[in-house]
This record gives sequence, C-alpha cells and structure tokens, in this order.
Amino acid sequence: MFSILIPTWNNLELLKLCVRSIQQNSAYPHQIIIHVNDGSDGTLAWVKEQGFEHSASPDNIGICLAVNEAAMHATMDYILYLNDDMYCCPGWDTALVNKLTELDTDLFMLSGTMIEPRDTSNPCVIVKDYGREVETFDESLLLAELPQHRKADWDGATWPPTLVSRRWWFKVGGYSSEFSPGMSSDNDFSMKLWHAGCRIFLGVGDSLVYHFQCKSTGKIKKNDGGKQFLFKWGMRQSVFDRYFLRRGQVAQGLRLEEPEDTRNFRWQLLRSRIKRALS
Repeated sequence: MFSILIPTWNNLELLKLCVRSIQQNSAYPHQIIIHVNDGSDGTLAWVKEQGFEHSASPDNIGICLAVNEAAMHATMDYILYLNDDMYCCPGWDTALVNKLTELDTDLFMLSGTMIEPRDTSNPCVIVKDYGREVETFDESLLLAELPQHRKADWDGATWPPTLVSRRWWFKVGGYSSEFSPGMSSDNDFSMKLWHAGCRIFLGVGDSLVYHFQCKSTGKIKKNDGGKQFLFKWGMRQSVFDRYFLRRGQVAQGLRLEEPEDTRNFRWQLLRSRIKRALS
C-alpha cells in the first residue's frame, strides 16, 4: 500500500527494530526504501544483505536530501516518511488506510500518533516510557498496554510518520534542500502543501508508533530552521502552526478552514514581518 521512506544514520539496531515492526505489525504489504547516510556501523552491509531497496551516501546528507533520494524508488501511490527511531505498533497502517477511504482527494497529509517516553508538552503525542534505547525497550509491555492508549484525531499533521500521495510529493518538490540537514523541513513541506491547496492535515489518533526521540538530530549541527522558515514564508513557524494548522486541537472534521481574520492573527503576521525586517 505504501512506499515507506526511512532515512538512517548509523542507528543499525534502531533500524532493525523499526523494520521488524513494519514486517510484523502491518496488515498490508509495503515497499520499504532505506537511505543509508554514512553506514560505517554496518548499516549499508545489512541493508544489502536483507535485499531492501535503498539509496546511500558516503557521508550524512541530512533528512531532506535523504528522503528525496529514497522517494525516487517509490512505486506505490502513497509515500510514508518514517524515522528510523520509530516502532510501528499493530494496527498502525490499518488506521491510516481506513482514514484514506474517507477522503475524496489525493491532496492531504496524514500523520500517525507518536507515543514518546519524555513529556515535551506536545499536545499531539501520548506520553508513556517504554524505554529510551533498544536495549531497554519493553516491547511486551507496550503491546500489552496498547489498547489503553486512546487519542482523538488531531489537527496539524506535520511530523513523521507522515503519509501523502506520491503524486503530490513530487508536485510540490519533496523536502526542500535549503533546510538541510532538516530542522523545520517538516513545517516547510506542510506549508508547500498548504500553498498547493491542501487543507487536510490530520493526525490519526489510532495509528500508533513508539518514538525513541532524537536519535539522529541529537548528533548533528542544526540549521536555523525557524529563521529560514520566517524568511521563506514571511511568518514565524508558530503562527503557521497555531492559526493555519491548529496543531494539537481535536479535529472537528477532515478539512481545515482558512485562518480567522482576527485582530490577534493580523498582529502576529505583523510581528513576523517586523522580525524578518530586523533580522
């Protein structure tokens, strides 16, 4: 059903767990495509040994270029971007497929819902610690307690796991390379879809993945994605998240309405323009 893009950077044991979770916990057959950054820990050899479709780079080229390279191998109608530090829970893909049947367009972004071990005040996730490393991951407890985790569908899909149509992935140009190695690239991709007319940015509450959190981003020198987003789009990321995507709000339907033209909204846009002018 999906072409699953997994960029990885010397996280072999996490990647193995991620791939196993797809193979064991999916209801549908999916195409797995891995982009190997560096791979000096044996990742590239393992990927070749397993026979997965893949692309590779001798150094870390970041998320943006990695997912774009992997997407060139996609053959399914839908592309799903998944991080290598995610474990797909049983029913994860069924929930996304069920949501797809409710849509009358291929211009959308759906996200799965992450279960994370640390509370970062993110309204889009479920917080429960089942381990922060592969060695301490309590898979059996997660599976046993999975029926207890319930979350309503939420607005503001942006972060992986994200599902879009392959047609629209390429129409908007995939991930923007100027955001390499990747900070704010998810937000930028969502904005490109918004400008293309997309109004379905839906987090699916019963499509669950466990996320070990920041296993690659913690190793890189980060780009100033917030500043880049401001200069590219003329508004701060927080304005886009709050007024356009309504991130974290309980979904009231499939489609988002245009931002309400309130005094506060206009003030936030003005603040963004002032900040850009002064930067």
